[in-house]
Amino acid sequence: MQNWWQHLPETISPVIFTIGSFQLRWYGLMYVVAFMMVYLLVMRRYQIDDIKLDKEAIQSWFGYAILGVLLGGRLGYVLFYNPEMIFADPLGILLPFRIRNGITFTGLAGMSYHGGVIAVFLLSLLFCRRKSIPFWELTRVVIPAIPLGYVFGRLGNFINGELYGRITAVPWGMYFPTDPTGELRHPSQLYEAFFEGLVLFIVLWRIRNTKLAPFVLPIYLIGYGFVRFFIEFVRKPDAHLGTVLGPFSMGQVLCVVMMVTGVLLISLIAKTHESENTITS
Repeated sequence: MQNWWQHLPETISPVIFTIGSFQLRWYGLMYVVAFMMVYLLVMRRYQIDDIKLDKEAIQSWFGYAILGVLLGGRLGYVLFYNPEMIFADPLGILLPFRIRNGITFTGLAGMSYHGGVIAVFLLSLLFCRRKSIPFWELTRVVIPAIPLGYVFGRLGNFINGELYGRITAVPWGMYFPTDPTGELRHPSQLYEAFFEGLVLFIVLWRIRNTKLAPFVLPIYLIGYGFVRFFIEFVRKPDAHLGTVLGPFSMGQVLCVVMMVTGVLLISLIAKTHESENTITS
């Protein structure tokens, strides 16, 4: 017996409205909502927490972050998941339209979370250097709010009918209209929205003013990497890529790198604080 929620994705249109060849999709709108939620939460911290960094400087950081997410996410997708595109369709990497018998708006099909993280990290280092802001202080302010944005990003994936899971028989499985097999699938986008987004947000938000606050960046990297690594076991790998290292997907390989980076950062931050305490004493 099939339940109503199993057909939920089939009842949701990914398109809000269409004007000519242009489509406004829920996926794109969810990106906007995600950025706004993170921005509002960070600004809220200036009212409820003791934030010493200049507020206007943090506001300007969001421009760097948005550029990093969009540019890094797109370039990361091409490099990690579809490198053939570099030679087959180089203009399509960054252009949201195709010029074939007229101009057709297509959007940027394919974004990599890990590519976005790398780009935001590098641009944040550049931002801190230009503004003479301590990098670790910046991470303490912004990192606790970031996972909540993933909730909306993954909901966008769900509505778009993409990144669904492997075939399953669990009662909460769902049918996705974009799945050519028509099989019951894990709603892996919702798993990610809950664990990578909501749960990780709650953890980081609760420790933002504790002794663990200096370690929010590595805790974020380890937490996200750990959760995503295991969810990937029920998430359908990219059809054109499959697994890349034995039974592991590209996402899992990148998550391992992410977790290792987090462990190394814990050691680095601990040594930095130990040195600072030695100097002050």
